[in-house]
Amino acid sequence: MKITFLETSDMHGYVYPTNFADDTEQGFGVAKIATKMKELRQAATGPVVTIENGDFIQGSPLSYYIAKSQHSVVALTAVVNHLDVDVHVLGNHEFNYGLPYLQEAIASYQTPVLAANILNEAGEPFFGQAYTIIEKEGVKIAILGMVTPYIPHWEQPATIRGMQFVSIVETAKNYVPYLREQADIVVVSYHGGFERDLVTGEPTELLTGENEGYQLLQEVSGIDAFFTGHQHREIATKINGVPVVQPGYRGSFIGAIELTVEKNQTGVHVTNSTAALIPVADAVPDQETLALLAPIEEELQTWLDQPLGKVSGDMRINDPMGARLKEHPYIEFINRVQMAASGAKISGTALFNNEGKGFGATITMRDVITNYIYPNTLAVVKITGAELKAALEQTADYLAVVDGQIVFNPAFIEPKPQYYNYDMYEGIEYTIDLSQPVGQRITRLDFEEKAIAMDQELEIVINQYRAVGGGNYAMFSAEKIVREIQVDMTELIADYLKQHPQIEATTNQNFLVTL
Repeated sequence: MKITFLETSDMHGYVYPTNFADDTEQGFGVAKIATKMKELRQAATGPVVTIENGDFIQGSPLSYYIAKSQHSVVALTAVVNHLDVDVHVLGNHEFNYGLPYLQEAIASYQTPVLAANILNEAGEPFFGQAYTIIEKEGVKIAILGMVTPYIPHWEQPATIRGMQFVSIVETAKNYVPYLREQADIVVVSYHGGFERDLVTGEPTELLTGENEGYQLLQEVSGIDAFFTGHQHREIATKINGVPVVQPGYRGSFIGAIELTVEKNQTGVHVTNSTAALIPVADAVPDQETLALLAPIEEELQTWLDQPLGKVSGDMRINDPMGARLKEHPYIEFINRVQMAASGAKISGTALFNNEGKGFGATITMRDVITNYIYPNTLAVVKITGAELKAALEQTADYLAVVDGQIVFNPAFIEPKPQYYNYDMYEGIEYTIDLSQPVGQRITRLDFEEKAIAMDQELEIVINQYRAVGGGNYAMFSAEKIVREIQVDMTELIADYLKQHPQIEATTNQNFLVTL
């Protein structure tokens, strides 16, 4: 008998096949996933198990609009319920809109929601279930669900109060042997990825515990299939004989693992396995799925097209890398918004990806939300000059010189692009000299026309993700936050434009990057 497992992960609220920047149909989205799922179920020769592996309720303009409008998250989770999945696993971005919103989402799902390694103060699963056992045609299948335990490094402390986040390796060592006794097949669905090269085992990132997939498969035996996510990678392979998938993001692929099993007097045995990624680009969007959100989608398009302000000059981004090396009017604008909202004299921000196009002559909400893609709030941290310099030295590491040209450091593009971790500051003057050794590249660092002393206290405004140390910026932490601005950056940008309906596309070129 063949058992087919189908996984979605990191769909981030993309239901319609659109990126919201224009009306061109894209090759992703839950509506296409729904059509392809039906095809795969019909084509399967044996039972099918479907897993939704997290990061669904946050990440698109649609999911943002639902979270910030009068609509309930139930409008969004109804789409996944329509997919008729067997089990859900929490992702890290599920926490972004606060615990009540997440709990409302969990309550609305019609099948179990798993998070074995998020514990309450009594050491029990905080969200209720660590695993589920499904029986298909006489075969008992245990699914253990886990999420990256690195969430405290990104989330506001109030959101995760009372929770303990435990290593997935430690958690799996506790559960997998027990589940092997309870079920015929044991699979792990993990909202996390791989910290090492899948072939050589060499580290591909700092071994912080954010991604533990490789270590898990080295140290925990008894896993028949491994479903992953979080890194937005496209993976279909085997590690130590275990089939592994990771299906990209925005619903561009379905991860498929097929297990061939045989029953005999000694039990059920897996005799063969395959792993594959199924693209959905050629699928016709499922009309029933689209209909579930049609009224909200219409509202959303009207909201996205509302004009907010006008630009005098050119604030378009034609060269993302160029905008990181020489101050761009869009970056200066974002920093100015942060400074105005917080009262801080120093601000840092990033160009999150290479898809943002900046602002044209008229700025709409669509422009704001497709450029500033995260639901960040702001925090003001008090740090020393030495800590600010350390942060700038770390951000300088995201640049490299290849064949005499300054490029984004390839080490931070594969396996996952980390453009969001390269920060650019306003309110200070600094130089990054890439001819200098790592750790000694900040050759100028001034504030208010004076060199910053290493023991000088400074207040800087950054997004909340960075303020608690996100991106492995260890010089920042929740303890250093002196005040927070509990308004989403998208709203802050819109409010700023209401107060300044005509903005100038200017820069003061306060930072310099040299070879």
